[in-house]
Amino acid sequence: MSEPVKLSIVYYSSTGTIAEIANTLVAEAEAAGAQVRLRKAPELAPDAAIDSNPAWRANLEATSSVPEVTADDVVWADAVIFGSPTRYGNIAAQLKQFIDSLGGEWQQGLLADKIYSGFTSSATQHGGQESTLLALYNTIHHFGGIIVSPGYTDGSKFVDGNPYGTSHVDAQGEIKVGDVTRTAAAVQAKRVVSVAKALKDGAA
Repeated sequence: MSEPVKLSIVYYSSTGTIAEIANTLVAEAEAAGAQVRLRKAPELAPDAAIDSNPAWRANLEATSSVPEVTADDVVWADAVIFGSPTRYGNIAAQLKQFIDSLGGEWQQGLLADKIYSGFTSSATQHGGQESTLLALYNTIHHFGGIIVSPGYTDGSKFVDGNPYGTSHVDAQGEIKVGDVTRTAAAVQAKRVVSVAKALKDGAA
């Protein structure tokens, strides 16, 4: 019997949308047989900024038990799913800072030949979701990683409409994560685990 896929889900979330999607990905990946680590990027924003938005402070407190990510969480994994809200069409600085700290592991070739995927959210429709995921995937090319996006591999993808990764429009917190986004996350998690398992079993 083959070993389970080791999956790290690494995210940054300010007001909780990305954290909620991450938890859905965890549940779906575990149901698909993966061993999962859920990790968050450290918060870099000052207290003044966090306290200016009650939802930001509430999410920081609600996720206080989630371990902060380390380089080992990426090196350990067969597959990594990164999650970030859209920031001007790019990933958040908090996640980018962690990724930028992986230079030593990259130089040793420890980030190559793994499966990578991404998910995101924005306040508005067409608010930079696709460009955020594409910007994330630029880094994966430098890692020598293997990008596994959901594509249009399931009929439900024609409902959520984003082949690059799970995404959600939250309208400044007015639109909660619902069935469409959760279904997209399920498709992505299962696809990542399936492809990672095939690659791992083939290498074995």
